[in-house]
Amino acid sequence: MRSNRRLAQLWLDALSTELGASAGTIDTYTDDLNCYLAWLEENSLGLDSIGLEQMRDYIAELDRRGYAGSTIARRITVARGLHKFLIAEELGSHDPTSNLSSMRRARKLPFVLSIAETEALLETAHRLAADPSVGIYRQAGYARRAALFETLYASGMRISEALSLPSDAARPGTRMMMVRGKGDKHRLVPLHDRAIAAIADWQKLASQYSGGEPTQWLFHSVRNSTKALTRQAALLEIKEAAVAAGISSPDRVSPHVLRHAFATHMHSGGTDLRVLQELLGHAGIETTQIYTHLDRSRLTQMVRDLHPLNSFESAD
Repeated sequence: MRSNRRLAQLWLDALSTELGASAGTIDTYTDDLNCYLAWLEENSLGLDSIGLEQMRDYIAELDRRGYAGSTIARRITVARGLHKFLIAEELGSHDPTSNLSSMRRARKLPFVLSIAETEALLETAHRLAADPSVGIYRQAGYARRAALFETLYASGMRISEALSLPSDAARPGTRMMMVRGKGDKHRLVPLHDRAIAAIADWQKLASQYSGGEPTQWLFHSVRNSTKALTRQAALLEIKEAAVAAGISSPDRVSPHVLRHAFATHMHSGGTDLRVLQELLGHAGIETTQIYTHLDRSRLTQMVRDLHPLNSFESAD
């Protein structure tokens, strides 16, 4: 119906001129509105005659077409915005979306490395750190990389927490680290032998390069021991290591992926969710429960890939 499109255009014009919406936003809204308006036309409905049941029919149609939940949620948000505008401008009498229950977007599962991929990443870092032919400066950098990766995977700490560790956080003989997390809350996290040894190697090489200059940070710049390692540098290093280790989708690997690997592998090994919550520093158990979903996702993939009957074709 022509009046539907005229009213929708008024809203788009208001978004652009009065609210300063970007061209990209207007383009996205236009696509979503065109979908809504086309459906209204197909069903001979006007913007002021559509009700709650028809809105539910529209949502069902979007779902039938195979749109992602996030796309459906956005298209309903756009429809809701149009109707609210029409009411505010006294161009509409009611909002058919007002009683729609909000659509909860499915939580996207994080990218997780397998145990074999994690081991390949760590071994690649250690191999580079063990090569003195590259010179003391580069070798120290590689040793820091290995120590950082081992620490993240051993403890499950966030990269921001690791980079803010003081230089004395890993004293000789220590097996636990005190970490300052979100909300300035402190917690103890474990270290295993490989992480402890990697940190010691890094500190030894860093001290050799700097001549024993004091440092404030556990993970610091090799060239300037008073400057903490940056998140950007850590991200670049783990992506380089992921490529060298032959990991598929190295662009998806980040320091935070090692935190996910720690949590997923620990939960797969039988660690209780409450214990895992404490180790990760989650405020609520709901956040930790995502690793139960990851477990199920991994098990489903394993059954699909490895079950002997899955490759059988049905006989004619």
